Amino acid sequence: MKVMHVLNSREYTGAEKVVCQIIHAFHDTDVEMVYCSPDSENIQMMLKSQGVTFLPMEKLTPKELKRVIRSEKPDLIHAHDMRASFVSALCCGKIPVISHIHNNAYDARGLSLKSVAYLLAGFRAKHILWVSNSSYEGYLFHKLFAKKSSVLYNIIDEKEIFQKLSEDERKYDFDMIYVGRLTYQKDPQRLIRLCARLKAQKPDLKVAIVGSGELEEEVQGLSEELGLTEMVHFLGFQPNPIKMIHDSVALILTSRWEGTPMCALEAMALGTPVVSTPSDGMKDLIDTDVNGCLGQTDEELEDSLLRIFRDEAFRQTLSENAQKKFREINDAEGYKRAIMECYQRGRNA
Repeated sequence: MKVMHVLNSREYTGAEKVVCQIIHAFHDTDVEMVYCSPDSENIQMMLKSQGVTFLPMEKLTPKELKRVIRSEKPDLIHAHDMRASFVSALCCGKIPVISHIHNNAYDARGLSLKSVAYLLAGFRAKHILWVSNSSYEGYLFHKLFAKKSSVLYNIIDEKEIFQKLSEDERKYDFDMIYVGRLTYQKDPQRLIRLCARLKAQKPDLKVAIVGSGELEEEVQGLSEELGLTEMVHFLGFQPNPIKMIHDSVALILTSRWEGTPMCALEAMALGTPVVSTPSDGMKDLIDTDVNGCLGQTDEELEDSLLRIFRDEAFRQTLSENAQKKFREINDAEGYKRAIMECYQRGRNA
């Protein structure tokens, strides 16, 4: 069976990591998998380093996707997120489609062009995977697809994480690290304002921001405006940020919405406490003051971070409990089995 994963992103972040993990999980089976998305240097570099077959497009359009489908003749299309699922539904013909939704899309919770357009993908899909209960329940028309939907939480390859950790011999001294796209969803402006609050209490604060996106220039400007240039370090895209996460005192997320963030799972595996807004899938991962901290307000986030910075015993408790929680939820074999069952149902439907 040949499976073509279809994505709409030129970046290599959460959903893209998930796709590569699925491909790696099936490398020793008779399922052939290829990765199809708009072209970019970052995508090319990351896929080449992992031995993943890449089918580039100029951009995700019906014309471009039909071209790739005619050339590759996949037996099944695994489409990731709503736009990729919508375009795949337009182009797939008789090829079965599995739709995989990686976040609780803010603009699909109410009546909108996106929520209505996804109806076509939802009706066309043989099965829909959602990465959290909130991503499923957050979609306006989710009840229409209840019989063909299931929640499948993200997992990570623990062996790969520690292999990447061993490959970086540098030492980092960041108090706090952010890993992700600089986009509206992630609310990086709030992150910078939080850094300004922390600076007043911890003048030697050192923060790493790993990632890029359309808000990068704006966020850098805000950092300069608030006098944070010396303490907030914009590191751009990093192919292997694992050692940075491991060495940091805490990982921070200020997202407006989320699925199950890969960086949070990576931090938990490494024992780095996670502090986050209570966004969607994060509520399934984090128990406040047990294995991490959730905070709705800036004051709550600030208080949690300062306690982690200052209280070694508290930080160690969060670290140990985070690793314990990670081992409980990171079921790689169950994840692979659930994906395969979707593929078999899709082909047999």
